[in-house]
Amino acid sequence: MKGALEDHAVQAQKGVPQAELHSTDIPLELVRNASSRDHARPTGTAALGVGARSLLPPSPGSASEAASGLRTIAVVSRIQSPAGDSKVVSAAGGGAAGSGMFLRQSCFGYPVSIFFIVINEFCERFSYYGMRAILILYFQSFLRWNDNLSTAIYHTFVALCYLTPILGALIADSWLGKFKTIVSLSIVYTIGQAVIAVSSINDLMDFNHDGDPDNISVHVALSMVGLALIALGTGGIKPCVSAFGGDQFEKGQEKQRNRFFSIFYLAINAGSLLSTIITPMLRVQECGIHSKKACYPLAFGVPAALMAVSLIVFVIGSGMYKKVQPQGNVMAKVARCVGFAIKNRIRHRSKKFPKREHWLDWANEKYDEQLISQIKMVTRVMFLYIPLPMFWALFDQQGSRWTLQATTMNGKIGIIEIQPDQMQTVNAILIVILVPIMDAVVYPLIAKCGFNFTSLKKMTVGMFLASMAFVAAAIVQVEIEKTLPVFPKGNEVQIKVLNIGNDSMNISFPGTTVTLDQMSQTSEFMTFSADKLTSINISSTGSPLTPVTDFEQGHRHTLLVWAPNNYQVVKDGLNQKPENGKNGIRFVNALAESFNVTMNEEINETVTSHNASKYHFFSSGRMSFTINSSEIAQHCGNEFKTPYLEFGSAYTYVITRKGDGCLEPTVFRDISPNTVSMALQIPQYFLLTCGEVVFSVTGLEFSYSQAPSNMKSVLQAGWLLTVAIGNFIVLIVAGAGSFSEQWAEYVLFAALLLVVSVIFAIMARFYTYVSPAEIEAQFDTDEKKKYPEESNPYPKLDSALQTQL
Repeated sequence: MKGALEDHAVQAQKGVPQAELHSTDIPLELVRNASSRDHARPTGTAALGVGARSLLPPSPGSASEAASGLRTIAVVSRIQSPAGDSKVVSAAGGGAAGSGMFLRQSCFGYPVSIFFIVINEFCERFSYYGMRAILILYFQSFLRWNDNLSTAIYHTFVALCYLTPILGALIADSWLGKFKTIVSLSIVYTIGQAVIAVSSINDLMDFNHDGDPDNISVHVALSMVGLALIALGTGGIKPCVSAFGGDQFEKGQEKQRNRFFSIFYLAINAGSLLSTIITPMLRVQECGIHSKKACYPLAFGVPAALMAVSLIVFVIGSGMYKKVQPQGNVMAKVARCVGFAIKNRIRHRSKKFPKREHWLDWANEKYDEQLISQIKMVTRVMFLYIPLPMFWALFDQQGSRWTLQATTMNGKIGIIEIQPDQMQTVNAILIVILVPIMDAVVYPLIAKCGFNFTSLKKMTVGMFLASMAFVAAAIVQVEIEKTLPVFPKGNEVQIKVLNIGNDSMNISFPGTTVTLDQMSQTSEFMTFSADKLTSINISSTGSPLTPVTDFEQGHRHTLLVWAPNNYQVVKDGLNQKPENGKNGIRFVNALAESFNVTMNEEINETVTSHNASKYHFFSSGRMSFTINSSEIAQHCGNEFKTPYLEFGSAYTYVITRKGDGCLEPTVFRDISPNTVSMALQIPQYFLLTCGEVVFSVTGLEFSYSQAPSNMKSVLQAGWLLTVAIGNFIVLIVAGAGSFSEQWAEYVLFAALLLVVSVIFAIMARFYTYVSPAEIEAQFDTDEKKKYPEESNPYPKLDSALQTQL
């Protein structure tokens, strides 16, 4: 569909009569195959870049010049050179940049230049989606932002990626042209990717080498600068890349153009799918100079390198490209017409002026009737866009709330083990499977049943399915929260007692007394109100009571005891499940001397006598650790292995000495591992992907079919705006952050979209489908009748003169 639509726009650009133009056979099944997964994904597949898999056609001359209303007559002739090469000479409108003559190199009937464009798109999509896949976890685990702030910044970034395409289109159409716009903004894009990769280097501001940045604000500032540059770059080139690819084909190459857009679509999907698998794998690696941490620099660095490759490849093909000069932007023309109508209406608001049928008719004094009629068609569709942002508000939470949900789940699915941020690949896989199934099976079956499944009805169903996806997410969240430990609130204190001594101990809490044997702990953390916890008393047989009062509100504590008057209060520092599904491990030294512990060659910490280390976090799997102390007997080993670590657990390893003088680790569980499988997220991804296929693909088909031939880019701008607004909706809800339970927020979003889908269904009920082609053809016919002498620019010769000639 993209290729056919591109040819459709090319014919309009070259001045094909309207009646002939709209009789072009456009196979809509190609539209559906070019799934609009990227409604939501910034890339350049349309005049304003609806997204990686969007369906509105790329404009041929500039980002929106097919819709500019200017019909340029392009006279192109082929001159056969002595060597047999075909030279294309542009006599007017468009043509090669610089000179009017250039060689067209081809390979298997395709311009060689398009292969550079396809490789460029693959690398760019890998870069963008690879970065975005791990972004929410970077905010949470590296910058230490809470879930609400992380979600808000994530959706602000996505929204900006869908606002900047309008700027990119204006730059390409009115100033630089597509080629220079792509190159210039790709440089900005590459710099942005490099900046965010640098911002994730833990050692950058870790001057004391303790594993934590000493000045996190520097990392935050670099991250925000990097994201701003990326948003400008990816959004700015979105309107240009695929349209630039369409420019490379000549009239008569419609078949090749169709195949090009199929290959282009494949490159987008391949880049998106591979990046969302690979970058999370890079993230879980450990790297660093002074301390080993999650390898965000590598995970961000690879997308940055791919963006640099994308830019280099695109520039290498420069000499082969057909470059069309900028010719103005239709959006500005529409804005001026609408602005004039509004101002004119205000000036004539008095009752003495007769009312007009439509408010846009107040522009009749300055603008022609056909343009006003075309804008009316656009505004009718734009009115239907009003409820659409709510769909995108839910859809884009795959990369934020749903990824955070996956961090509290178990990634072991059969023999496969996946990371939380890899669950987004489910959508990429399902979209490729479901699009052809919908086209080849579901829609034909519905048609055979005699049901009139119109575009707007499909979109309503898509919104309903997305709503049900969030109901499924809420159900999964309820199951997760049943397994989550209870953490202390602001005015509460949680305490667990661990006896690392050789005698039994009696621990007296307010209202209860617990006896702990040697090397044992209380079964769970006990929760107390801070104002009621006066003290905890430690005693043993024949010893006096020892009160303990050193507890901080809102935190978990472990009380290490080894004698009635010997104790150590350790603030755990874990007030939530370990992030990103990792596992926390700490060491308690029950020896009389200090020791040094090294784990997986990543941490190296000295633990003093009768004290505890801080928690260190590791991905799933078996870990090894080494204990070094001058008091270890030579015949004793000092290397140990942990049991298999799953997802989201925390353990304390108490190091004691056996009778033979050798060390012995004893394991105590502080937080149980996640038990709810990530496989339970598959139904919600399935429902949301079904909704995406039915809603987004169909919505773009509908928009295209109802838009005038020269207003496609205006509707693309409107469609992108709904995506941006949808992300701002999530931002507002996350900013409110008044939900104590996450499942309640999911239910709220589901209910809102359900209400919106009902409103949309009512609006759709009153919508009357039109044929812009027929309306425009009628205007052309009326114009010819009104000015018959202008319909034929050549005067008719009399018969005598014809005979003489």
